Amino acid sequence: MSAATATARRAGRGPGRWLADHLVLVLGLLVLVYMTVPVLVVMLMSFNDPASRNSYSFDGFTLANWTDVCGPFQLCESLVTSLQIGLLATLGATLLGTLMAFAMVRHRFRGRSAANLLIFLPMATPEVVMGSSLLALFVNVGVAGLLGFWTILVAHVLFCLSFVVVTVKARLAGLDPRLEQAAMDLYANEWQTFWRISFPLVFPGILGAALLSFSLSFDDFIITNLNAGQEVTFPMFVWGAAQRGIPPQINVVGTIMFLVAMAVVLAGELASRRRAGR
Repeated sequence: MSAATATARRAGRGPGRWLADHLVLVLGLLVLVYMTVPVLVVMLMSFNDPASRNSYSFDGFTLANWTDVCGPFQLCESLVTSLQIGLLATLGATLLGTLMAFAMVRHRFRGRSAANLLIFLPMATPEVVMGSSLLALFVNVGVAGLLGFWTILVAHVLFCLSFVVVTVKARLAGLDPRLEQAAMDLYANEWQTFWRISFPLVFPGILGAALLSFSLSFDDFIITNLNAGQEVTFPMFVWGAAQRGIPPQINVVGTIMFLVAMAVVLAGELASRRRAGR
C-alpha cells in the first residue's frame, strides 16, 4: 500500500466517519444514560435535607430520611396497602392467566379466536376508560359503598390477567411438544409430565409475567383512583404529596424498591446461568 493511499484512508476517518461507524453504540449509550439518570437522581435525593417542604433541589446531605422512613403521615400505611394488593393481584392473575394460557395453546375449542381477541382488550383499552367502566360495574351491582381494598384488587387482577396470558402463551408456543410426548412414552402420567417437563420449561415465562403483573399493579394510579373509595395506595399518596411538597422519604422508598428489583433480576440471571451450565 502506497503512502498516498494510507494518507487518504486516514483522512477519510474523521469524526463524521467515526460517528457513522459507531452510531448504534452511541445511541445505545445515550438511551442507557436516559434510563439511568432518573434513578440516580432518586437515589441522590433520598439523602437530601430540603430547606423547605416544596424544595426540589439538593440542599444538603443527611441520613435522617433513611432512619425515619415512616415519618410522613400515611406513607408506610399506603406502601403496605400497595404491597398487599400487588402481591394478591399477582398471585391471582398469574394463577388464572397461566391456566388460561395452557388451555388456549394446548386445546382447540370453538370460539378460540374470539377468546384471543378478548384477552387483548384490557391491554388495548385506555386506563381511564377501564377504570370508569369498572366503577360503573361496581355501582350497578350494588357495591359502590364498599369501594376500597377489594374493588382495587378485582380491578388489578383484571388488567394484569391479559399480560400474564400473553406472556405465558408466548413461552408455551416456543416449547417442543415432542418433549412431553417422549415423557408419556416413558410411562409418565399427565401430572408427572406437567410437573417435571412442562412447568420447568415454562417457569421463566411465568416468573416474568408475575414480575410484570406486580409492577403494573403496584404502579397503577388511574384505575385505582377511580375505584379506591377511601383507600390510599402508594401512588395515590405520592400524587397527593406532590400537591403539598414531596417528602424525601419517598425517594428512600424508591431507592429500596430499585435495589430489591435489581437483586431479583440478578438472582434470576445467576439461576439461569447455573441451569445452562449443567
